[in-house]
Amino acid sequence: MYRLSIRQILLLSCISALFGIGLVGVLSSFGWRLVPDEKVVKGQGAAAPKSVALGSDELNNISIYDKFGPGVVNITSTTVVDNFFFGAQEQQGSGSGSIIDEKGNILTNYHVINGAEKLIVTLSDKSTYIAKVVGADPNNDLAVIKIDAPPAKLHIIPFGTSQNLKVGQKVLAIGNPFGLERTLTTGVISGLGRPLRTESGRVVENVIQTDASINPGNSGGPLLNSAGEMIGINTAIYSPSRGSVGIGFAVPVEIAKQVLPDLLSLGRVRRPWLGVSTYQIDPRTARRFDLPVSEGLLITGVLPQGPADLAGIRGSDKYERRGNRMVVFGDILVKVAGSEIKSEDDLYNALKDKKIGESVKVTVFRDNLPVTVDVKLQERPARFDSPRQEE
Repeated sequence: MYRLSIRQILLLSCISALFGIGLVGVLSSFGWRLVPDEKVVKGQGAAAPKSVALGSDELNNISIYDKFGPGVVNITSTTVVDNFFFGAQEQQGSGSGSIIDEKGNILTNYHVINGAEKLIVTLSDKSTYIAKVVGADPNNDLAVIKIDAPPAKLHIIPFGTSQNLKVGQKVLAIGNPFGLERTLTTGVISGLGRPLRTESGRVVENVIQTDASINPGNSGGPLLNSAGEMIGINTAIYSPSRGSVGIGFAVPVEIAKQVLPDLLSLGRVRRPWLGVSTYQIDPRTARRFDLPVSEGLLITGVLPQGPADLAGIRGSDKYERRGNRMVVFGDILVKVAGSEIKSEDDLYNALKDKKIGESVKVTVFRDNLPVTVDVKLQERPARFDSPRQEE
């Protein structure tokens, strides 16, 4: 066996090292490079990944959420229901609301607080307060509740306008879907002028449709424009499964601005009325009773000393047979303030923008002839505030 001396070993090592350095240099000249082991890189401190630049739309979303998100509250309602087997039991629901002033008033949906025995409001800092109902408007599904919180905790969401909105305009919804507090969803206005029937039975006109995800728990929260202004109050979704399918609805903020003064000062909305009870006529009813019109409202009752009564409008709660036809006694309402009346919703909409004390022209059919009279509107008494009663 051939034995190497120490000098030969050292010389061989130097030659091997020089060969390796030369090989690396040759490979590098052809674009090759050695990849260091991952552990070595970590040990030596790898360079931090580069941050991704945010787009202007993303920055707008973040800005609005940071600035106005704290103004959205979580509302927990507790109701008591009777159970046949277990007696009275408490049930809880959740919704959202917007702080609208430094006094602690919060705008939300009527159906969020309807029937609640207790209302708990949770702010963005997790503090909780018992709320009281200030006012309610079932016909527009709006309500105001109030908490006694320090002004420093109250982040106000400003009102914008729901006039001159455009389909395709960006919107943001902040709420508490399924109890997940202050969730942000974005989308666009999908449609305008939609009718929406509320739980009270009334139809709210000109509702905003959006594809921003709205789920149970979003109700009462704000729909914002790209400036962070409230343009609507998220109210309902269209979904067979109660989950978001991209069709949500918001009550226009203009309606809220119209009713808020009354809600804050009176607890209810002052509305004009005719003081009549009615029955909607359809073609089948018209044929049966041989009526002169196929559509309209048969006046079945007139409140004594009410607006219609003072104007000479006649009501009826009876009919009689004359030969082969039935005769109904009472006027048939067909037009109010220039608007054709075919349903109770038509009558409600014809009067909703009128002032108490204002006179309007009312056309009725009486004895098969049209008769027009001036009716001076009065305030609807509070006892008739429940929907689907006398107008």
